[in-house]
Amino acid sequence: MLLTNVVVEGIPARIRIAGERIDAISADVHRRPGEQVVDCGGGVAEPGYTDHHLHLHALAAARRSVRCGPPEVTDGAGLAAVLAAAPADEHGWVRGVGYSETVAGELDSDSLDRLYAARPVRISHRSGAMWLVNGLGARVLGLDDARHPGIERRPDGTPTGRIFRADDWLRKRLPSNGFPDLSAVGAELLSLGITSVTDATPDLDTAALEHLQSAAASGAIPQRLHLLGVPLGRNITEHRVTTGPYKIVVADSELPNLDDLTDRIRAAHNVGRAVAVHCVTREALILTLAALDDAGASGHDRIEHAAIVPPDLIDDLCRLRVTVVTQPGFLADRGHDYLRDVDPSDRENLYRCASLMAAGVPVALSSDAPYGPLDPAEIIDAAVTRRVAGGEIAGRSERLTIDEAASRLRTPAIGLRRGSLADIVIRDAAGVTIAVVAGEVVR
Repeated sequence: MLLTNVVVEGIPARIRIAGERIDAISADVHRRPGEQVVDCGGGVAEPGYTDHHLHLHALAAARRSVRCGPPEVTDGAGLAAVLAAAPADEHGWVRGVGYSETVAGELDSDSLDRLYAARPVRISHRSGAMWLVNGLGARVLGLDDARHPGIERRPDGTPTGRIFRADDWLRKRLPSNGFPDLSAVGAELLSLGITSVTDATPDLDTAALEHLQSAAASGAIPQRLHLLGVPLGRNITEHRVTTGPYKIVVADSELPNLDDLTDRIRAAHNVGRAVAVHCVTREALILTLAALDDAGASGHDRIEHAAIVPPDLIDDLCRLRVTVVTQPGFLADRGHDYLRDVDPSDRENLYRCASLMAAGVPVALSSDAPYGPLDPAEIIDAAVTRRVAGGEIAGRSERLTIDEAASRLRTPAIGLRRGSLADIVIRDAAGVTIAVVAGEVVR
């Protein structure tokens, strides 16, 4: 395939693609007999972005849900109003996303009922770690008699309506809507210049895996798709779909035993999988690094989030050859809350970037969508300015240049070169006009 009438790094050029890679970039590349030609209309060619950590099913569901947190909703009256006005799904449920305690405090089913009780409601916390249901929702789910460790209960045994890390369980208890159609999400990602994604959802069951594979095969998700939640013992290698490191969640609310975590890491390494460990707090990171030390690092392991990295742990990250996959977009999205709530000594430790890179720690940027902002431009701006909503700077010494930030949203980070993956977007003043993924035009 030959891309013509295209600008590469400010110079008019043509791009030849052979298979899944760039074969040549030059103004002197001429069409071969039978070669497909794509006129790019004078647009600018750029390497596509890679979102190294997001959640496709949750993102699609969030696009069909009512926002229950800032900036759209900022107080209890506003939350009551949006719940009352929200359309229900075909089973009568109102689904909300993005709740923050800054809106109406630490809600339970009773306090949520005082805001809205007419229909069953479930609301996802903005962290993605908790669901909150009102009284009617709790009754429909049968929480009184349900057995799941994530169901929070009062001292008398009655459920509070707060359910932690129970997405799969909750989906099975709800009337089946099936998995959401991912085609709108795939199109949105392309419009933002994203040609490769890593789905970081843990413990994908057979149905979820099959749905993601089907979405890739049909073109609903035209991006390259890297999966962290593939169970140990399975390996998916299909056109544009690959198996990534094994996702392990070190929950902030209940830290695992060191030996148990070490055993899980070792089990993944023994079958040839690196690990990708969810670590948000200082304690979770200390525990994970100790477990990696005991199990032996693979050289391809990842720390997901690394929201707080004390300076004395940076050398350990470097020594263990761990990649940090972080989300500076959270600083712009909710950094004001972070600066208010975290220990003052940790303000410089939030979502480190520059200091990790200077120490030789590989860093990749990502969105964690739908929990963080999806647009790569917003992520890059947050990494460069580190400005929170109130105007303060969170970690001035951690700022990146625009090129540094953009390169951490690309795989590989070298730009358009002969031999590079043919994941290319063509932009004009209106946005992305053409997208090529794995050597195929997908937009």
